[in-house]
Amino acid sequence: MRLCFVPAVMLTALFVGGCSRSNNLLLGRVEAVVAGHTVVVTDCYRTEVPAPVSEATGATFTPCRDAAVAIRNDELTVNGTAYGRLSADARVIVDHGRVSIEKR
Repeated sequence: MRLCFVPAVMLTALFVGGCSRSNNLLLGRVEAVVAGHTVVVTDCYRTEVPAPVSEATGATFTPCRDAAVAIRNDELTVNGTAYGRLSADARVIVDHGRVSIEKR
């Protein structure tokens, strides 16, 4: 009985420690503000997520190997594919390789 308790406590600590507004390890959801726009990437299970990298004309965000988001001069590029200009209140969602742009 005691042997089962220790791994359960350790797993709970891992999941609680890996969950925040910017990184939810349990759901595989990562969120960051990139060049003034909220970017959400799903299916990204990492305990630590790198911060967006600021550039002179915008920023890039690569939380996972298969999700590279770049916003330069309000132009969105995900994994090398251009998605056009973002409005000031746009939110970007990258869900299993599918890109959605939500306007608030």
